[in-house]
Amino acid sequence: MSSDTFVIDPSARMPDADVWFALPAGFVPIPLMELVAAEEVPTSAEGQGHSLEAFAEMLIGPENSRQLLELLAPVRRLAQVLAYSGVIHCSVGMHRDDEGDGSLLLSLFTLGWQETSWAPRGVLAARAAAGMADASHVESLDLPCGPATLVEIRTSHQVADMSQELLQGVVYVPFPDARKLAILTLSTIAVHRSGHYRDLLRETARMVTFDNPLPMEHGEA
Repeated sequence: MSSDTFVIDPSARMPDADVWFALPAGFVPIPLMELVAAEEVPTSAEGQGHSLEAFAEMLIGPENSRQLLELLAPVRRLAQVLAYSGVIHCSVGMHRDDEGDGSLLLSLFTLGWQETSWAPRGVLAARAAAGMADASHVESLDLPCGPATLVEIRTSHQVADMSQELLQGVVYVPFPDARKLAILTLSTIAVHRSGHYRDLLRETARMVTFDNPLPMEHGEA
């Protein structure tokens, strides 16, 4: 018997769900769709259930809600950009560096869709990987749900007069109809732990399925 414990997100039981996955321990989901759907309207206005102001007041009270709204503004803009690009899930990873100084290592995981023209699924996965310039690592994956490709790239960004290297691992998993790709992305600045993050991404990719793995509840068709 497995001792693994899984927390099932309500979205996994949505009638139109077409992809399921599980994240390893240490990942905290961000309410991406809720942030995108929230409207910047006064709480007294119609539809206050989706009001950012109502959400802020619920969390910290009306006296401090304005400060929280200012902090949420860039987060909401980021959520809108991610959703516009096809991302349907976003989580922040927090793991302790047990092999180093014990500091906290942060990462960002996203899962999204990308439409594509039809081709055999193995060709789709390979073609997507071939389009990634300057890849430092490429490998084919044979997942339970079908063929996939893992690509790893490293990029440098200038942050406050300092050069910051970013590690990004991407797994392309073709949908059964071979007309779209599920894209799993794991990004971190902890490039010195690239091997561990590659293992995390492989582990997550192996849990991807396009068939509902959940037991049917009474009344479900």
